[in-house]
Amino acid sequence: MDDEGMERYLEAGRIASRILTKGAGEIRAGASYLGAVERIEEMVKADGAGLAFPLNVSINEDAAHDTASAKDDRVFSRGDLVKLDLGVHLDGYIADTATTIDLGDHHLLVEASRRGLDQAISMVRPGVSIGELGTAIHHEIEARGFKPVANLTGHGLDRYMIHTPPNIPNVRVQGGAVLEEGMVFAIEPFASTGCGRVTEKHRTEIYQQLAIHPVRLPSARHILEEIRPRKGMPFSKRWLSGNKIDLALAALIRAQVVRGYPVLSDVPGSLVSQAEHTLIVTSDGCIVTTA
Repeated sequence: MDDEGMERYLEAGRIASRILTKGAGEIRAGASYLGAVERIEEMVKADGAGLAFPLNVSINEDAAHDTASAKDDRVFSRGDLVKLDLGVHLDGYIADTATTIDLGDHHLLVEASRRGLDQAISMVRPGVSIGELGTAIHHEIEARGFKPVANLTGHGLDRYMIHTPPNIPNVRVQGGAVLEEGMVFAIEPFASTGCGRVTEKHRTEIYQQLAIHPVRLPSARHILEEIRPRKGMPFSKRWLSGNKIDLALAALIRAQVVRGYPVLSDVPGSLVSQAEHTLIVTSDGCIVTTA
């Protein structure tokens, strides 16, 4: 990594940290879900940065991939457990960070994911395996009486790419990839009162371009032009303009040009907490860019 890349990563992290803290104040009982999402996303643009992915705001058993629809009428309720997952980029250099806002009395569950994250970060240095990180996360969550979400992981980051190797497990595993100086990745423990596995719901508001193929449908070509500046980073259906958006997205999915990211949820009635930071491995430890 050159000095310019390092500075971009660090500045993206500073912006993401500042906005995550400020944005958490938008999550309160009675507040509009759509209004909160739009205001927080606008904070990123006002700071001169870009969104690496649509702001994820996932409630209660929903763990990831939820964001507002264009006409979303949801409001936050007393007792909700809200995951706020923010991705910021500067010229494609990404900072990915998340926190959980407790609108009820779920402090121990919030602590479980946070302590898992803190413990894993304390172990990061060259030569440590991802299995060691997952084991530490698992222990911290289980010690508080909850289950780590086994099929959600942390992930590597690269320029304009939010999911690259290595995947950082949230459960005990043996061995795995070994950390090296210069690696950039996000650790994101999820703790659950449910079964500890997520499945896809029918709701999909986040999409990503996978390939470049000619398409015949004019509305589909319009979408491809709109998302071209994303350079493959995910986008929200809410960001698109024009008519026949659903029809166009369906055509792009059939052509394997675009894929959807359905909301991921544990069992109904459960609660999931999340914590996340982005790190750069150094010769003797790491830099937490989003701290």
